[in-house]
This record gives sequence, structure tokens and C-alpha cells, in this order.
Amino acid sequence: MSEIASRAASKRPEFRNINAFKDLPGYRWPMAAVVSGMHRASGLLMFLLLPFIIWMFDNSISSEISFAKFKSIFNIGLLGLPGIIWKLAALALIWACLHHFTAGLRHLWMDLSHEAVSREFGRSSAVVTLAISLGLTLALSAKLFGFY
Repeated sequence: MSEIASRAASKRPEFRNINAFKDLPGYRWPMAAVVSGMHRASGLLMFLLLPFIIWMFDNSISSEISFAKFKSIFNIGLLGLPGIIWKLAALALIWACLHHFTAGLRHLWMDLSHEAVSREFGRSSAVVTLAISLGLTLALSAKLFGFY
């Protein structure tokens, strides 16, 4: 009897702590998890860029002179940084807002319609969320960089 108990005890699964630096890079994240993580990252990015948002808003509506200075920063630069860096910061903000909005709508839809919560819906809605947010970001980046 003790032999059977020892065999049963040896077949039990072993639970261990994971090493985030060694184990997580090899883990294949589902698309829904990637979009959910990007939703969190975009929220953090918007929070961190909040002073930049307030500065842009203030300078763009204060007066015509401040708006002209605001536009020149994206062309010439400011604080020793070229204008392209400021445009890239604005593009990061554009992506963060668009992705956070579309992913938020996705989460709201899943909360409101509980039958929509499935693995297939999670993957397909994640792909649609990425396509919409990246497509809109691409369109607005073309406007930001003067392609139209």
C-alpha cells in the first residue's frame, strides 16, 4: 500500500514560480491578451503624456501667435529636439487614444453581451480592434506628416 501511495505522490504535478525574464519571452500570448495588454499600455502612455496634451491644447487655442509657434515646433523643433521627435510623440499619443478607445469599446461589448465571451470572439474582436486602431493611426499619421 505504501508503494502505491508513493507512486501516486510522485505523479502529482509540480508547481513552481516562473522566472519572468526566462519563461515569459517564450510564452505565446493569445491575440486577445496582446490587445488587452496594449489597452493597458495605451492608458499608461496617455497618462504619462498628459502634460504634453495640456501644453498642446493650451498653445493651439490661446491665440493665433501661440498657434503659429505651436505649428513651428512640429516643423523646426523645440528644446534641442528636432520637429520629427515632436511629431513622433504626437503620433504615439494619437495611437494611444485610438487604440484605448477601440479596445475600450471591445471590452464594453464583451461586458454587455456575455454570450460574446468565447475564445473565437476574443481572437476575432482583437484582430478587428488592432486593424481599426492601426488603420486610423496610419491615416492620421499621413495627415500629421503632410502626405495629404
